[in-house]
Amino acid sequence: MATKIVGKPAPAFDFNQEKFRNLILYVAGRSKDDVFFGAVKLNKILFYSDFYAYRKLGKPITGAKYQKLGEGPAPKQMVPVRRTMADSDQIDIEHRPYFSGVQQRIVPKTKPKMHLFSKDELAIVDEVIKFFWSKTAREVSDYSHREPGWKAAQPREVIPYETAWLSGDSIEQEAEEQILAKVGGGGQAAR
Repeated sequence: MATKIVGKPAPAFDFNQEKFRNLILYVAGRSKDDVFFGAVKLNKILFYSDFYAYRKLGKPITGAKYQKLGEGPAPKQMVPVRRTMADSDQIDIEHRPYFSGVQQRIVPKTKPKMHLFSKDELAIVDEVIKFFWSKTAREVSDYSHREPGWKAAQPREVIPYETAWLSGDSIEQEAEEQILAKVGGGGQAAR
């Protein structure tokens, strides 16, 4: 069963690989002191940044397609982009012991091209990073499992951006309203 929102046709967003690569560099650089930062957390920060930007600004930051995976939403483009970035010496991928597993941590070797992002886009990303800062990969994964779009999607199915407008539980919505208010929205955020 495919996830479908009835009403207006779904917006089509082009994937901006350059912004995606530079957003990875930005998030990884900003998260270098977060001991819980790894691949799972990176995926959730990218997801929430794109989906909040869609709600607040009318379009996502990167236009990446996010799929339902067991640990929550993840960009379909992540693996090939990450491989290209490592091969071109833009990032290192460190493997660190993490609880009972191994954390894959992206370490930027180049600086992001900041001119690619608007002030509003960066404000959203910074608030998402701040919101998830002290949370473990398991906590951010569990948090993302409450997303209506993730719940409705089948494994590996793309989560439509318009699911950002579906309402989750009130506690989750309150947290998102706080993030959106801090980046200049202030009003009620419907999801």
